[in-house]
This record gives sequence, structure tokens and C-alpha cells, in this order.
Amino acid sequence: MYLDKETADKIRELEIYGIELAENAKRYYPLGDFASQLLGSVNDDNEGRSGVEFQYDEYLSGVAGRWIKNTDLNGNSLAYGEEKYYQAEDGLNVVLTIDEVLQHYAENAVANGMKETNASRIMCLVMDPATGDVLAMATNPGFDPNEPLTPVKKSEQKKFDKMTTEEQGTYLNQMWRNPIISDTYEPGSTFKLLTTSSALEEGVTSLTTKYQCNVGYEVPGTHVTLHCWSSVPHGTETLKEAVGNSCNPVQIQMAMKLGKEKYYDYLEMFGITSVSLTHIDLPGEATAQVQPEDLIGPVELATISYGQGVAVTPIQLVSAVCAIGNDGVLMQPRVVKELTDSNGDTVKTFETKEVRKVISSKTADEMKEIMEYVVSEGGGGKAKVAGYRIGGKTGTADKPSATGGYSEDTYSSFIGMAPMDDPQFVILVVVDSPKGIQFGSTTAAPIAKEFMENALPYLGVNPKYTEEEEKALKSEYVYVPNVKGKSYSAAIGVLGKYDLEYQAIPKESENEDFTVVEQYPKAGKKIKKGGKVYLYRE
Repeated sequence: MYLDKETADKIRELEIYGIELAENAKRYYPLGDFASQLLGSVNDDNEGRSGVEFQYDEYLSGVAGRWIKNTDLNGNSLAYGEEKYYQAEDGLNVVLTIDEVLQHYAENAVANGMKETNASRIMCLVMDPATGDVLAMATNPGFDPNEPLTPVKKSEQKKFDKMTTEEQGTYLNQMWRNPIISDTYEPGSTFKLLTTSSALEEGVTSLTTKYQCNVGYEVPGTHVTLHCWSSVPHGTETLKEAVGNSCNPVQIQMAMKLGKEKYYDYLEMFGITSVSLTHIDLPGEATAQVQPEDLIGPVELATISYGQGVAVTPIQLVSAVCAIGNDGVLMQPRVVKELTDSNGDTVKTFETKEVRKVISSKTADEMKEIMEYVVSEGGGGKAKVAGYRIGGKTGTADKPSATGGYSEDTYSSFIGMAPMDDPQFVILVVVDSPKGIQFGSTTAAPIAKEFMENALPYLGVNPKYTEEEEKALKSEYVYVPNVKGKSYSAAIGVLGKYDLEYQAIPKESENEDFTVVEQYPKAGKKIKKGGKVYLYRE
């Protein structure tokens, strides 16, 4: 068993016969489960087992010293023998792109999110769009790399002890696994950012293009009608409004105009294919699950356009959206920027790498305008931070069932960017199987907001309040916004922007998305901050 030096010294002082103490070096992680899946852990021989520890093991390990000599059978040196001594070499230090302060902000926001949502798991990834540097990567639950063979929860220990050796190995591998790199999930409506970007770039749509949403939309060339989430038509809407309304028929129409071949070309340029990797410097990266182009028809193309029937890793989606924040240029993500020796001198530098230009600067600017509209006027309002220009998109996707089809569990997510005039980071929060209300606007967006409230001032981004925001900050009252006709999930987001609570009527409707047919208090009514607005369904 392993003891710390203080305990070992006390045992030595006891001079107990029969107890022998041997000294050895062991990796110690002073922050416990901090960034555990990212950092990984080592085995008893200090060899990297997962994460950065595994990926950079050859640099971290160093070289053991050796003394080669000729001896007799008893180990005595021979007078005529040759000797050669090889000096031990220290391992190198890896310098991460992770900002420790931002990582703490992410870990805390995710931990608070776990308490609020009672989710199975929450993932958070923050990246600098200009460099591809990963600034924070947090998954909850994590594990303690100081005790990597111990289950995360004490309640799991009894189950673990009863498992076979093979079952324990599977359990531990799942615990160490970094889902942000190695797991895929259906992104839902967050994927609409990529469809919209592609359509704008190809000129098949524009910010002023008008669309008509009649709820149902028959896919051209088929007799299949796909539906919007809303049971009430959105009616006439611009592209910006359509993304703000998260309108499925509009996404379908854009994908149909692009055509299968062109749409798949853009997926490939964004790095979303069954063979594409982001090539982040971490082990176990998975590829997207995308149906082969030659096997999909119009219906499959239609569903992919709004984020169903396609699965991506979080690192793939964030990298793709970062291209929007980087004037259309896709960067290769990285977590290590340099290696240093024991004196702190740089031995090796890993440069940032530009992958390709995906969309034009014009399209990127238009997409940023759309993303900002989603937060300021649409369903992403719970991510709004006063004084800052925030953009984003919410998503709520049913999880595939092991028996086929979809289950009642969801991946609820929010992807955001800030500030929109000079993006410093893109953040993705994925809430896996939240209990109770499942919408990304209510589960994931508040987690992103908590992070951004702390991160933006830390990064030196000063708030610039609008006249409306200054009045709101000074006042104890707000005017109730008009959410009539919006989806319940979008209405919640809009109310969140004004620090207002909500309740569905009837209450048992709170886990369903419906169209708000009436609200109380009425739009324009002045009430106290934190007041409740009742949202009625038909």
C-alpha cells in the first residue's frame, strides 16, 4: 500500500520489527478530480493510462539511468570488463492551453448544473476560435486520479466489488473515458447553425429571405410530411426569425436547395463525416456518425438538416462553430502548446494549425448576427449576460433507445459565443438526461451563462450596457415581454433574459414543448424582477 511521507516517517519512528518501508515515486494530483478526464491518470508504474498522461507519456516519463558492466556469476566486476554509465534524464513538463481560472469557472458551473438538473452527466467545452486552444474542458461526474481504481460514488463501490474482473475493467474504462472526445450524441437544433451557414455561403438563402411555416412540410419527391416542433404555424418569417424560432421546415427547405452532394461537401469542410477527426492531441477521438451519402434520400437529408439522424462529438461541433467566430476559418484544436524542461526552458513548441477556410467572412458575420438574435430575442435568453453581446443556439434531442427508436431521455444543449463583436471563446454545454424540464434553454443555457458571467470580466472584456440594460439594472421592476405564440421552451428563454420565473398551465405540461396561446401577466405589464409569468397551452 502507498503512504505519504509524513505517515511513513511516523511508522519508522516506531521501529516495529517485520515492517519494511520502500520509497518510490508516485504521481500526485493536488486538485483531485479537477479536469480528471482531460488530464487522465497513471498506473502503478507511473505510465500514462488515459488523457494527457497517456498522449504525452513518452515526454513525461523521462529516461531511467543505466549502469552496464561485465561481472562474474556473483556480480563482481571483472578487471578486464568494460563499463558504461547512462545518466538518468528527467521527463519534460507539458504546458496546457487550459486556463486554470476558466477551468474552475467551468467546473463550478457544471457542478451547480448537476444540482439543478439532476442529470446523468454534464459536459462543458470552451475553445478559443482564433487559435483552436481548448481553454476549459469539464465533465461531471469525474474521477479522482489519485484513486483511479475507486468508483466515483461510494454507493457504486458495493456494486463494483461484486463485478467480475472483466466487468470492473469495463466500468473503469467508462469512468476514465473523456466523452467530449470519445462519445457522440445527436446535437438537435444546435446543428442548424451549420445548415444555415452552408445555405448562406451557397447563396440559396439570405437574411432577408422570407419563409412560410405551416407546421407540416412535405419533403419534395416523397409523400412524407415532416413537422415543426410547433403545433401552431410560425407563419411568415425571415431567416433570422426562423433560426430564432428553431423552425424545422426552413432548415429542410435550405437543405433541399443545397442538394445532397453540396450539403455533404459542407459537412466535410466543417469536419463532420464518418472518417473525419479534429486531430486534437488527446487519445480515443471518435468520428461523427453520418449516413453514407449514397444511401440517404430526401427524408434523411431533411432530418439531418435540423440535427436528427446524425451524431457528433462535442469537440467536432465546437470546432465547427468556432469557424464562424474565426471569420470562417476552421482551426485544429489542441490542449498542449509546449514542452519545457526542469529549468522551465521551452524544448518543443506546438504551433496553432489552420485547417481550411470553410465559409466567407461575410457569411460568418451574418451567422454571428443570427446567433446574437437567438439570445437577445429568441429562445437563448437564459444565456444573456447584461452588458455583453452574446450569441448562441439551444438544442434538445431525444436520445436513441438501445431497443431502437428514441427514448424519453434527452441531450439538452446550448452552444454560445462571446462577445459577438470580437469572439474570445465558444462554449458548449451538453446536459445528458436531465430530470424534470429537459429543454436546452432551461438546463444548458443557465450553465453557460454562469460561466460567461465570470469568464468575460476575467478575460478583460468590459461590459457595455445599453440604455435599456442600465435602466433594468437600476430598477426593481421589469416589463413583461410578449411570449404569446412562441414555443414554451423559447418563451422560457425570453423570460430568463428579463429575470422572470415561469409556470406552465396546466402544470403537468411543463415537460412538453407547446405553443403559448396566452400569458399572465400580459405583455407590457410592469412587475418585480423574479416575478412569475404563467404560460397557457391550448
